[in-house]
Amino acid sequence: MKRTVLIFGLISGVISSAMMFLSVSLIHRGTINFDNGEVIGYTAIFLSFLLVFFGIRSYRERNGGTITFGRAFAVGILITLISCVFYVASWEVIYFNLMPDFSDKYAAHAIAKARAKGADEAKLAAIKNEMAQMKKIYDNPLANAAVTLIEPLPVGLIVTLVSAGILRRRRAVPPAATATLAGAR
Repeated sequence: MKRTVLIFGLISGVISSAMMFLSVSLIHRGTINFDNGEVIGYTAIFLSFLLVFFGIRSYRERNGGTITFGRAFAVGILITLISCVFYVASWEVIYFNLMPDFSDKYAAHAIAKARAKGADEAKLAAIKNEMAQMKKIYDNPLANAAVTLIEPLPVGLIVTLVSAGILRRRRAVPPAATATLAGAR
């Protein structure tokens, strides 16, 4: 199990990190905006978690074609956790080293978006206060890591549950039985 989890977890994590670096660099250059960045980010997270499905399937096939829901869930959640560690580590590097002005840029975006929707001064002040609180949280590396972990983990948990449910197989169908069934049709 360890080998499968490591291989698929590392691949998933590398994909997750690469997509994060790409999308953040596009936001930083102004090629995409923060709203599109969210959509691209969650799409990248989901795509990286497709390796959970393939990892569980690989483990099942290496073990005689059978896997219980519990074992499939264990394989999947371990792959998810490895990928999440990559995601969090990538964000920490980006936030503290490559884009230390991220919170300020995001706050300006949120205020401009509210202003465009016709928000009054009280609403704008509330948004500014909320953004200041967010910046305070994000400037603490541990709090930043915890908040960042909340982004991919639920997606990975859902993908793991669905994959474990789809791929569970109590006993393998013998090759001879498969051939007989195929010939009977």
